[in-house]
Amino acid sequence: MRYLPLIVLGVLLNAIAQLLLKEGMRRIGYFAFDWANVVPIGLRIAVNPFVLGGLILYVVSFVVWLLVLSRVAVSFAYPMLSLGYIFNAVAAYYLFSENVTLTRFAGICVIVLGTYLITRT
Repeated sequence: MRYLPLIVLGVLLNAIAQLLLKEGMRRIGYFAFDWANVVPIGLRIAVNPFVLGGLILYVVSFVVWLLVLSRVAVSFAYPMLSLGYIFNAVAAYYLFSENVTLTRFAGICVIVLGTYLITRT
């Protein structure tokens, strides 16, 4: 439990990175996967500040994750990543007006329960 704040930091950085990537792609919009789009869409993605921010946070979360793995058993640390599902579901509901159905909420509750049980051992 001593390294729990470091684990939570990694989870939050990873989750925020996902949200930034989502916003970046939301601003770019739908595009077809074909050779004609590789360069124009690739450039739009490469210069999008939300995508760039998301990528930077992924790198930082990766470094934090390496610190976690150097200190904590992977069988304890890895399940904690599931807490990002909770954060992302709540954030997506408020930021992107995504629908969080009862079934999805129940699934998140199962994940929380499983993570709690793993951390208790």
